[in-house]
Amino acid sequence: MVMRTDVREGVGREVWEALAGVHDPEIPPCSITDLGIVERVVLSEQAIDVDLLPTFAGCPALDVIKQEAEAAVRSAAPGHDVRVRFVYSPRWTSDRITPAGRDALRSYGITPPGSPRGDRVVIPLAALLPTEGATCPFCGSANTVMESAFGPTLCRATHYCRACRNPFEAFKPKTA
Repeated sequence: MVMRTDVREGVGREVWEALAGVHDPEIPPCSITDLGIVERVVLSEQAIDVDLLPTFAGCPALDVIKQEAEAAVRSAAPGHDVRVRFVYSPRWTSDRITPAGRDALRSYGITPPGSPRGDRVVIPLAALLPTEGATCPFCGSANTVMESAFGPTLCRATHYCRACRNPFEAFKPKTA
C-alpha cells in the first residue's frame, strides 16, 4: 500500500510520524498517512523527498496539504532540504485508506468506501445506474437513500438515513 523507500530508524521514523500528524483539511480527523496520500519518503544526507498522491487532481486542499507536510517534515528533520511534490502515478484509490482512516471517516459522519471490486476505478454517472444505499455511519442501518450524487467533493455523495434520520456523506463506490 504505502511505500517508504530508504526510511531508516531515527530521522526516517520521525519524518513518518510528523506526516502522520498532518490532517486532511476537508476531513480533519484523517491524517494524510491514514488516507494513503503519502506514496514515498526518500531520505539522503542532505534532503528529504516526499511524494504525495492527490485523492483527485482538482482537490482544492492540495496547496494546504503540501504546505503542512513541508512544515511537518522540516520540524522533524531540521537542516535537511525538504521537497514535497504531488505525483499522479500510481493513482490514488480509496483502497489506500487504512483501517484507522476508515474509523476516522465514520467518526466524522462519512461512510468509507466498500471493498474493492476489481482494479479499475470508475465513478459512474449516478443518474444512469441503479445505486445501493450506503451504511449509515451513525447507526449502522442499511436503510438509506442517496440524496445527491454530487457531494462537497467529486469523490463523495450525500445520503440520508431513514432509520436515524441523519444526513451523511459516503465515498462513491468503485465499479468494475
